[in-house]
Amino acid sequence: MMEMGTEPACQHRGGLPRPIALVALAFAFLPVLVASTVAAEDGPKQIASLSLSGPLPEGVGQEGLLGDVAPRLQRLVERLEQAASDEQVGGVLLTIRSPDVGRARAAEVRAAIGVVRAAGKPVVAHLITGEPVDYSLAAACDTILMPPAATLAITGVRTEVTFFKGLLDRLGVQAEILQVGQFKGAGEPLTRETMSPQLRQQYEAFVGDLYEQMVAQIAADRNLPADRVAELIDQGVFTPEAARQVGLIDGIAYEDEAFSVLSERLGKGTAPVVRDYGKQEVDTDFSGLTGLMKLVEVLAGSPGRGSRGQSQRVAIVHVLGEIVEGKGSVGMLGGEAAGAETIIKAIRQASEDETVAALVIRIDSPGGSALASDLIWRELERCEKPVVASLSDTAASGGYYIAVAADKIIAAAGTLTGSIGVVGGKIAVGGALDRFGVHTDVVSRGKNAGWLSPQQPFSDHEREAFLNTMKDVYRLFTSKVAQGRQLDREHLETLAEGRVFTGRMAQKEGLVDGLGTLDDAVEEAAKMANVSVSGDVKRLLLPEPRGLFDEFLGVGLSGPEAPVAAFMSKRLLSVFGRELSTSQQAVEQLRTHAQRLELIGSGSPLLLLPVEVRVR
Repeated sequence: MMEMGTEPACQHRGGLPRPIALVALAFAFLPVLVASTVAAEDGPKQIASLSLSGPLPEGVGQEGLLGDVAPRLQRLVERLEQAASDEQVGGVLLTIRSPDVGRARAAEVRAAIGVVRAAGKPVVAHLITGEPVDYSLAAACDTILMPPAATLAITGVRTEVTFFKGLLDRLGVQAEILQVGQFKGAGEPLTRETMSPQLRQQYEAFVGDLYEQMVAQIAADRNLPADRVAELIDQGVFTPEAARQVGLIDGIAYEDEAFSVLSERLGKGTAPVVRDYGKQEVDTDFSGLTGLMKLVEVLAGSPGRGSRGQSQRVAIVHVLGEIVEGKGSVGMLGGEAAGAETIIKAIRQASEDETVAALVIRIDSPGGSALASDLIWRELERCEKPVVASLSDTAASGGYYIAVAADKIIAAAGTLTGSIGVVGGKIAVGGALDRFGVHTDVVSRGKNAGWLSPQQPFSDHEREAFLNTMKDVYRLFTSKVAQGRQLDREHLETLAEGRVFTGRMAQKEGLVDGLGTLDDAVEEAAKMANVSVSGDVKRLLLPEPRGLFDEFLGVGLSGPEAPVAAFMSKRLLSVFGRELSTSQQAVEQLRTHAQRLELIGSGSPLLLLPVEVRVR
C-alpha cells in the first residue's frame, strides 16, 4: 500500500507529469473543438417570426398574464430591435394580417424594420391582407410575398363623414351645437346633412397630402416612378400575380414557402424558425397555494419595464384617447379616455423623479374637454425638465393644445394635427320624450338656469352666455399656441379656426418642429438634457402599467351620467337594430357616435377634432 504523499503531486499514474498530460489532452481534442466552433459559426441562423395583426395601441398597456397576448406598439418595436441585435437571428419573417394602426404608428414599425435591415439581416413580409397601411408596412421590408388567394388593394385615400341630422329629426331630437372657428366642424354631423364648404375644403387639403405621401413612399420603397405609382393606385385592386408583374410585390408564397425563401437567403441549410419571437413567456402552473398566489400576482401585473435606479432616464407619458376630466377610462370595453388627473399625476411623478432627465409626452388623441386639456398643459408648462411632444396618428385640438407646452414637437408625416378651435352645445331630447308620453315640468329662477337642461334648446340669452365661454377658451387656445410656437397672431389666425393638417403640412406652417418617430423624440429629449445617446436611452413608461384587475375595476368617463347618450344609443338600435346586427363595423360606429354625443352634448366647451376621421 502506498502511503499518503509518496506519489509525486505532479505525477500521473501513467508516468506523465500532470501539466504535460493536460497539454497533451488539449492538443488531442483541439481539432474537435475547432470543428465544433466552426460548425456553430457556419450553422444555420434562426428566423425570427413575428405577426402584425389586430390592435397595436400606444401606451404602456397591461402587464402580467395578458401583457403580450396582443402586444402594444412599443413592445413590438422592442422585439424587432431585439431581433436586429440578436446574433442568433439571421433574418425576420413578418406576417401582416390586418394590423389596426394609423399612419404614424405604421411609421414607428417601419423604422424598427429599418433597424433590422441596417443590421444586415433580411426582412421578408408575408402580406396576408393588402390594404394601404398593410402594404406600407410590407414595403419597408426587403421582400414582399403574398399567398395566391390574397388581394392587394392600394386604392388611394378616402375619408367618410356620416351625418345624423335626418335621423335626429325623425326621432324628435334637437342638436344645438355652437362653434368658434369656421372650420371647426365637429358638430356638423348632428346639425347638417352634408359637409359645409369649409369642412370639405380642409378635408380635401389633408387627404390630398396623405395621397402625395402614399405615392412618394411606394415609389421610394419599390423603386418605381411616381407617375407610374399614381397609375397603379388608380388601378387599385390586384391579384398577387398582377401585383408581382407590375413590381408591387416580389413573389407568391404560402407561409411555409416564405420561410423557405428566407432560409435560402441565409444560405446555410434549413434555418430553424422561432415563432412569436421575443414574446413574453408566462408560467401557467397555478396549482396549489403557491400557484394561487402566483396567479394573483400575474393578474395584478408586475412593475413596468422601465429600468429602476437609472440616473439618466427619459420618461414617456402617454396621452391616449379623448381627453376628459378625472381619471379617465381603462379601455376594456371601449375606447380609452385620457383622464387629466391620471396624466397630471404621471407628469408630476416624472418631474419629481431624480432619475428622470427629460420627458416625452406621447399624444394619440383627437382632443376633448377644454378644461382637462388646459390642466394638463399647465402641468407640462411647470415642468423644469426638457419636454418633447411626440405626435402619433392623431394629436389634434386638445391633443395639440397639450403639445404646445413642450419645448419641441415631433410629428409623423401622416399625423392629423392642428384643429385649433372650440365646439360645444347640448342635445335636447324633450320633443322625443314627448312622443313616448314622457313629460317634464319645470320651476326655474334665473335667465340661464336651464342652459344645460336636455329638455329644450338654448334660449337666446343662454346661447349668448355659452358662446361667450367658448370665445374665451378660443382666445386662451390661440394665445398659448402663439406663445408656445412663437407665431405672429395674424399668421396664426390663418392656421386656426379649426383647420386640420397632416404632420408634413404642420411642419411647413411652423406648428411642429420636425418629423420623426417616438425614438427620435426620445433621442431629442435626451440630447436636450445632455444625456448620452450612444447606447439605448433608458425609459420610464407612464402612467404605470395596469393589471387585469385594474381593467375590470377601473372606472369609465368621469362626471355625471349622460342620459342623452344612453337614450340616443338605445333609440338608434331600436330603429336600425336589424340592419346594424349584420354589421359589426356599423355597431362600432354607433358606439363611437354615442360617446361623441355624450361629449358634444355635455354643455362644456370642447377642443375636439371635427367629427371622427377614418382615413382609408
